[in-house]
Amino acid sequence: MPAKLPIWGAAAIVVLTLLLAWAIIPNLHPTPKDEAVADQFPNDQFPSTYKPLPSRPTIIRGATILTGTDRELANASILLQNGKIAAIGAKVPEPPNSVVINGKGKFVTPGIIDIHSHLGVYPSPSNEATQDGNEATKPTTPEVRSENSVWPQDPGFTRALAGGVTVMEILPGSANLIGGRSVVLKNVPSVTTQGMKFPGAPYDLKMACGENPKRVYGEKGGPQTQMGNIAGYRAAFEKAAEYRDKWRKYWKSKGGDKPDRDIGMETLALVLDKKIPVQMHCYRGDQMATMIDVAKEFGFRIAAFHHATEAYKVADLLKKNGICAVMWADWWGFKMEAYDAVPEGLAMVDHAGACAMIHSDDPIGIQRLNQEVAKAMAAGRRMGYRIARAHAVSWMTRNPAYALGILNQTGTLEKGKMADVVMWDTDPLSVYAHAEKVFIDGALLYDRDNPKISPRTDFELGQEANGSTGGAGQ
Repeated sequence: MPAKLPIWGAAAIVVLTLLLAWAIIPNLHPTPKDEAVADQFPNDQFPSTYKPLPSRPTIIRGATILTGTDRELANASILLQNGKIAAIGAKVPEPPNSVVINGKGKFVTPGIIDIHSHLGVYPSPSNEATQDGNEATKPTTPEVRSENSVWPQDPGFTRALAGGVTVMEILPGSANLIGGRSVVLKNVPSVTTQGMKFPGAPYDLKMACGENPKRVYGEKGGPQTQMGNIAGYRAAFEKAAEYRDKWRKYWKSKGGDKPDRDIGMETLALVLDKKIPVQMHCYRGDQMATMIDVAKEFGFRIAAFHHATEAYKVADLLKKNGICAVMWADWWGFKMEAYDAVPEGLAMVDHAGACAMIHSDDPIGIQRLNQEVAKAMAAGRRMGYRIARAHAVSWMTRNPAYALGILNQTGTLEKGKMADVVMWDTDPLSVYAHAEKVFIDGALLYDRDNPKISPRTDFELGQEANGSTGGAGQ
């Protein structure tokens, strides 16, 4: 009879057995750390040609500066030089030939970032011929990209600039389960989309859950139910995993039959490898929880839930999983999934320690995002939360930059970052506030007091020159 194994020995065998099992039982959708083959999928066929506009060293002196990092600096100054924030504080150097702006009584913030806009793909003037935001031909269209629909002549861009918006994410619409890639733009005049494209900003994938895909495809052979929606995401990502694995096998073997190329599957393969995060239209808390499970099943990352009216119900889940909530201050009730919103929602998510922010999804709302933040802050204060305006500013600057993966470049007023800066004529969280001057990479692009420094698109200039509002030759 063999001797009994000591307890510690038995425990060691159990642990080794479990480790061995874990090693040999394959993950359904592995992402091998030793394989960089996914990097071979092309990811940017439309590279940015954006170049900062010419600028002079500029100092704003004696203003109240809200940095976007929860700091409020009274009677402070900021130096913009070579397109960057060169200095900020009580005293800043004055380079030769600097433009010095008296900031007494004024407020300075980072440029506003709207993480959810359809400017350019649903431009104004609104017309059936310019409705380019939804490729509503099938429930999943990962092959399309919003940048290929953006009309850079949209007058909405200049109106947003006057509201202090310096950066926008332009998303496909929400008709589809998978709507395609989004693009991040700098709000500068350009005749091409590439001339506006934020250099180095990651792509995102737009997805949508809930009522919209059911409404669009319910009678077209697409999903009719929420369970049909979920099945559609899972089928698409299962197919993408198979596509990725075929290419990995081909690249690793360096020979054999070359798989057929599928542009949409390339995008989804990059999503599976966390090279492209997901920005997801999703109103209800229970649906957010379900999508978190789907993301875990396939290994992709959801950066944020948009229109997240019920995010306050699952703020703990959002915090735990590092997912942001993109919210309105008080839009609600326009469809069933938007019915259980509360005006305190954004503040509640923020108070729970999750990432929260404002957004527009509207060509008029984008012009007044500072007022939307003010409403959300006021609702939170009425609930009893202590919310400083220095913190609330981050809901329209820092947090969207974080969710877009560009916080290392913009979104806060810190030395070395892009000089995307707004000077307000009063407290920006006042209903009476106006953006007085807007700088992008240090260049003054909008001056409320100087009509000559207020860009107009070529389309607008052409209409003014013609004295036309439309008509002949349509």
